Parts: sequence; C-alpha cells; structure tokens
Amino acid sequence: MTIVNSDWDLPAPFTQSLSVGREDIDGLGHVNNGVYVSWCQRVGWQHSVELGLNLDDYHQLDAAMVIRHAEYDYVAAAFLDEECEMATWLTANDQRLTMERRFQLKRSRDGVTLLRARWQLVCIRLSNGKPRRLPPVFNQRYGPAVIATET
Repeated sequence: MTIVNSDWDLPAPFTQSLSVGREDIDGLGHVNNGVYVSWCQRVGWQHSVELGLNLDDYHQLDAAMVIRHAEYDYVAAAFLDEECEMATWLTANDQRLTMERRFQLKRSRDGVTLLRARWQLVCIRLSNGKPRRLPPVFNQRYGPAVIATET
C-alpha cells in the first residue's frame, strides 16, 4: 500500500514497509513502543546494507557504529493489521567518530506520522568496545548518504 501523504520530514528517505502483526500488539491493544524501537533497528540495518556495509563487514573491520543516545517521540498508535512505512536518513557524519540517524514512521492508509526518532551513533572497536576513528570505508559508504538538516 502506498502512503497517502508521501511528504517526509526530510528528502530522499530510505524506506521499508512494515505490517502490524498480532505479536506487535501489547495489552493496551496497540503496537508496543518496544516494537517501534525494534523496527528502527531493522530499518537502520537495512539501510546500512543498502549502502554496502553489513554485520560481516563490521566484524572484518573490527569497527561498528553503535547507539550512544536515542530519542523516541511516540506521536500516535498503530493497530493490528495496519500497514506502515518507516523512513530513515543519515543526518550527520563528523567523519571522525560520530554520526546521526533519524527515523519517521507513517501509517500507510492516511499518512499520519506515528513516530519520530533520532540516534546519536559512535564508532567503536568491536574487539574492545572502545571508541575509534571511523574506518575510511565508513565515510566512503555512509558519507554520500548524509542529508543536511537545519537542526
């Protein structure tokens, strides 16, 4: 199903369609907030793979981008059997240590935004968990995908 209002917060998003299943619903009858977080993670990884970096690459490079800080704004609820679309963007890259990723989740039938999220990411060495400089390939693959924002 196509989003009714395709106006995203930022231009040129990477998007993925998501269907609300019974396993996504909590005791209040709507999608659990933790599911939204899981969807962000899933779509963020898909975007990374699309840009040419997957988990195997991270292990080979002994480097990974990990969440240092996350903000989630739950705007509206999604319900069983609804179709949604998650958009993500890389919105900052200092080319040394950090990046930022943003998300927006919309309900497909009416284009209503359900979630906005922002991650501050830091590069670490997988072998010891300590911060490290971004490998050149991270800047080569992720850098061109960064969308300039006002904030």
